[in-house]
Amino acid sequence: MTPMDHAEILRKGIEDFRRFVNPLVAARVVMTGEPHRMAGTRDGKLVEEGGQLIEDLHGTQSLGHRVAAVADAVRDWLATDAPSWYPSRVNPYAGRLGRALFERTGYDNAFFGMSGSDAVEAAMKLARAATGRPRVLSLLGAYHGTTMGSCALMNPGMFRDPFAPHLPDVAPVPREDVDALARALASEDVAAIIVEPIQLEGGVFPLSERYIAALCELTEAHGTLLVADEVQTGLGRLGRFLGTSTWPRRPDVIVLAKALGGGLLPCSAMLTRKEIFLRAYGKDMATAEAHNVTFGGNAMSCVAALAMLDLLSPEVLAVAKARGDHFQEALGRGLAGSPLVVEVRGAGLIAGVELTATDHPWLSFEHFGMEELHGHSPIGLLVCHRMYKRGYYCFVCGHRWNTLRLQPRLDISEAEIDAFVAALRAEIDSIAELV
Repeated sequence: MTPMDHAEILRKGIEDFRRFVNPLVAARVVMTGEPHRMAGTRDGKLVEEGGQLIEDLHGTQSLGHRVAAVADAVRDWLATDAPSWYPSRVNPYAGRLGRALFERTGYDNAFFGMSGSDAVEAAMKLARAATGRPRVLSLLGAYHGTTMGSCALMNPGMFRDPFAPHLPDVAPVPREDVDALARALASEDVAAIIVEPIQLEGGVFPLSERYIAALCELTEAHGTLLVADEVQTGLGRLGRFLGTSTWPRRPDVIVLAKALGGGLLPCSAMLTRKEIFLRAYGKDMATAEAHNVTFGGNAMSCVAALAMLDLLSPEVLAVAKARGDHFQEALGRGLAGSPLVVEVRGAGLIAGVELTATDHPWLSFEHFGMEELHGHSPIGLLVCHRMYKRGYYCFVCGHRWNTLRLQPRLDISEAEIDAFVAALRAEIDSIAELV
């Protein structure tokens, strides 16, 4: 077998991606100047071909790119010649990961998938099977995945609208509207409501304590399962293992993904109580695997996840908590008084910076011939573009393009946070002078 030429793949892969994967995405990264020609990684950062280091604030790589301890654990496992997939589907590594998650969370049943969408689908099916009820709710502004079931939970827009008609009895309700929630649950035909502790793609809006209390109380009163999508907020990003650990009651189901695989391998988990699992799938042997994902819980992904959990020690979580406090304070102080900044929102190492959607004639997608993007403001994308040149990979919220979504790695230093905020303020100020 001819060895792969990884250097050649890194050099020419963008052209292959354009021709054989998604030409529009390839065109976008070239047009916007997104860093995409990567030569490697160093100290958790990306390294461009020219040698510039890129700090990634996407949040998926919660301890940085190519975490050495995770990569070493996978190499050690590969050296054992153990199988990754078991025809019996009784995978000892999945069992060990389930045990490790139980020890960290108290949930004694786990289902493993490959993506957050997998885990959300599993939660939807679990809820219907366990309760015998048809309806599944989410909140307006939500982002829960792009499979057919999970996108029905999504906020109306480009991620949801093209795929109508959606699953019946699946719909969002207004966020923070306790009366609307009470009315929706009063019919007692709602199997579950799926919520994000902080809506990220919806604009980085943390749920209020009042609304969380109502969620916990009303779902319990009406027999509706409370599902917390912690794909973004879990695994240390709020300075604790689960963002929901401070809620008045534990959600019935937790969804984890992204960072769970250590930023190296795909891995997701749906966690619940065994009694709920048995209500759904414990009737007989025929129903035991009524929902499954072929490579969910494969050994290699579980090894990466186990290594990631080992890294999330109490000491690391304490550092993440301190860094999150500093991040919020630095952004609030550093961006105060900017005429383009409407609000800074978030908690811990999750922040949203809402920018003024200006009506300057050239600051519109129509000006650049992209009429199909009418209604979206390019202001956030323009800030991201300018930050690329400073060595920062920033992103906008999927449903609100005028809001920056910022999620630095858990071990970022205070000095690195301060440097980022200073660079962000400088670029926002430079745009303010133009408009």
